[in-house]
Amino acid sequence: MMQSDTIAAIATAHGVGSIAIIRLSGDDALDIAKKLTKKENLSPRHATLTNIYNTQDELIDEAIVIYFQAPRSFTAEDVVEIQCHGGFIVAQSILEATLHAGARLANAGEFSKRAFFNGRIDLSEAEAISQLIEAKSEDAAKILAKQMKGSLKEFIEKVRDEIIHILAYSEVTIDYAEEDLPEDLVAQIQAKLDELYTLLEKTLQASKSRQGLMQGFRVAIVGKPNVGKSSLLNALLNYNRAIVSDIAGTTRDTIEEQVKIGTHLIRIVDTAGIREANDEIERIGIERSLEAIEQADIVVTVFDASRQADDEDRAIVELLHKHASDKEVIVVKNKIDLPQQFELDTIEFDLELNAKDNALSLIEKLQEIMDRSNTSDEIMLISTRQINAVANTMQNIKEAYEPLESQELEIFSFHLNEAIKEMASITRPFDNDEMLDKMFGSFCLGK
Repeated sequence: MMQSDTIAAIATAHGVGSIAIIRLSGDDALDIAKKLTKKENLSPRHATLTNIYNTQDELIDEAIVIYFQAPRSFTAEDVVEIQCHGGFIVAQSILEATLHAGARLANAGEFSKRAFFNGRIDLSEAEAISQLIEAKSEDAAKILAKQMKGSLKEFIEKVRDEIIHILAYSEVTIDYAEEDLPEDLVAQIQAKLDELYTLLEKTLQASKSRQGLMQGFRVAIVGKPNVGKSSLLNALLNYNRAIVSDIAGTTRDTIEEQVKIGTHLIRIVDTAGIREANDEIERIGIERSLEAIEQADIVVTVFDASRQADDEDRAIVELLHKHASDKEVIVVKNKIDLPQQFELDTIEFDLELNAKDNALSLIEKLQEIMDRSNTSDEIMLISTRQINAVANTMQNIKEAYEPLESQELEIFSFHLNEAIKEMASITRPFDNDEMLDKMFGSFCLGK
């Protein structure tokens, strides 16, 4: 599905840098490049150092121009990339010159969308490209690089072929509906469905548990007021980001900061102390603290070793137990440099420290948890769309068991066909233009 119009966009981030790249794609990309360079010819896949002129023949810059001839390009169309000196003005001037010469400004993700429609990439590869740009860890980048090369596509095709193979038994047998299916054939089909369901369930659970690897881990620091949460945040950041005070309720809203730990870029959320609120502003802050816990991948819970345990501490422990099964929880005893008074049988501490001195033990613990999330070489689903498609596939496989046992083969075949459609939607769902527009619209401009 080749496009007739030619699109252009700045493919690098705005700001001052050594180079900026302007990308063109479409039937007129080469002709526009010739107009801007005043060159009679540009050799495919060769870097040409040349002057760039606007439509008034005024010199804009000296740049490197590379022409990628269709179909040997990212979009499978004629593509030209102009590498000019970095900076907003130069890049914008060249972009405007391409628009005056006949190109139009590309929509967000339009280059990738053209690559998809022209068969250069499928949706799983397109999503990997988009997420690689914003990868939050080195491990995530490695996973996404594999998916760009088609690892997820191969997995999807394998599962899809297995379902089609099972479906073939049913479709053939429907023509002989007056005869019962042999018992051993039913058992074989059930065994194949069991194997597929187990494989998809394993992939789905592994992907959900490793979502922080893709999106960046969220770490919430929680506890009652004045236990040292803000001191711990400052220690993790290695500078005084949060106000530290002996007055309870000093932090009245959530504070978010990013920091790199090991190979991971994480977002740390310092929350307001959780207790019965004294006023409306504090109540709102505490509500946001509870939301931060819900959204976090890792919850760091802080208790004050220098004070006796009270009802507020017990409420925090109950909150911990509520999330113990679905989140990583680190229980910290803080202020161990002071006389020890805290005792509570219902919790076990993972770490004991004094946040005002350093948080090295907590940093090591966080890194251990995050590194552990990528100990598997299994295929990983990298978006909510992919996760939902696999979940829907599993649901259809599950609903196919009953009609198989009762030999209602038309219903059995219906569910398997739905499962095939769900798996295919991960790589190439041609029947949903609205979904495609929404997905590619979330990409960077110029990508």
